[in-house]
Amino acid sequence: MVLGTASQVPTRHRNHNGYLLRWDGEGILFDPGEGTQRQMLRAGVAAHDINRICITHFHGDHSLGLAGVIQRINLDQVPHPVAAHYPASGQKFFDRLRYATAYRETVPLREEPVAEDGPVAQGGSYLLETRRLSHPVESFGYRITEPDGRRMVPERLARHGIKGPDVGRIQREGRLGGVTLEDVSEPRPGQCFAFVMDTRLCPGVHALAEGCDMLVIESTFLDEDERLATDHGHLTAGQAARVAREAGVRHLVLTHFSQRYTDPAEFERQARAAGFEGELTVAADLMRVPLPKRR
Repeated sequence: MVLGTASQVPTRHRNHNGYLLRWDGEGILFDPGEGTQRQMLRAGVAAHDINRICITHFHGDHSLGLAGVIQRINLDQVPHPVAAHYPASGQKFFDRLRYATAYRETVPLREEPVAEDGPVAQGGSYLLETRRLSHPVESFGYRITEPDGRRMVPERLARHGIKGPDVGRIQREGRLGGVTLEDVSEPRPGQCFAFVMDTRLCPGVHALAEGCDMLVIESTFLDEDERLATDHGHLTAGQAARVAREAGVRHLVLTHFSQRYTDPAEFERQARAAGFEGELTVAADLMRVPLPKRR
């Protein structure tokens, strides 16, 4: 769910950043900028839907909404703990936002600051990792990876006479009599999602994007302003698309647009001109973008 897509300042048509990823019953909120709480209301997203909050960096368009979101989580007495991941160097900003005003804390909020590349959390069905990006303030991107698994093939199960409770048994134990799990199933690659916000091109961008089913990535500028993008620590539409093409991304979502541009279609044109041939979305506020179906 896209809650906001504006870079730096909100516009009449775009709110500050905010993105909610629904992943196997969990909700992961990325970069809640100013106005996120109201955008959640408009999108039908409740505080109860949030299990994790991931902040890439502490510029206002990516974090000013954190105070309201945290207070709403407590006001609604969310029945589960919530984890918060953010650059450790911005601890003072997190503390100020968490306690911006007086309120009653009713929900455990686990502070899990990020200081280096690598795994930061193991969810029920995914691994959350970070990579350092290149921006004037410390910034990290996030990558969610589901473990590879196996898909049961009905025709193979029938061929070996396996049905009912025995299907679950062979999945758990890996063997049933002389039949192995490999005899009745096939590999199922795990899905992967990456979230890349304010950054120049750098190794972290490529590492996060590699092989992803969906890449949500900033494209603040159009290609004619590439020098401006580099100077301010951002990407252009063409740069983001080339990263996605080289990484084998299946669905590219461009977002975080500068208010200087009035035609969103130009971002798509430049991304296609850069050679990206997969599924492509130019994000708009309150848009729902489904993950691609499994391979």
